[in-house]
Amino acid sequence: MTFRIVNPDVLGRPSGWNHGMLAPAGGRLLFVAGQTAPERGGGLVEQWAGALERVLEVVRTAGGGPDHIGRMTVYVIDRQTYLASLKPLGEVHRRLMGRHYPAMALVEVQALLDPNAVVEIEATAVLP
Repeated sequence: MTFRIVNPDVLGRPSGWNHGMLAPAGGRLLFVAGQTAPERGGGLVEQWAGALERVLEVVRTAGGGPDHIGRMTVYVIDRQTYLASLKPLGEVHRRLMGRHYPAMALVEVQALLDPNAVVEIEATAVLP
């Protein structure tokens, strides 16, 4: 299954994500609940990897893979830490997702439900 990437020129070239992902007709939607990984300890990069691994586990259990994820929403509690961690976060992304870049939103929040979590990732996948 292949998404058609939709990046209108007027919106500028995205980096590390895409503006839109058009799923093929007949796909089944999988909504993945927000995942955290506070047990990883450490900081944003370690918890991001754990949360993304958990998202991918849900997708794989449903019969998909990283390339089936059409969108992700990421909630972080510290925007500055995110910005300072772009390089290692990119390495985590490529290790787990390859060169597949879904449509993404990143939102800074005051807190997450688990007081030890610093990031939460939710996703929508389209399975054949």
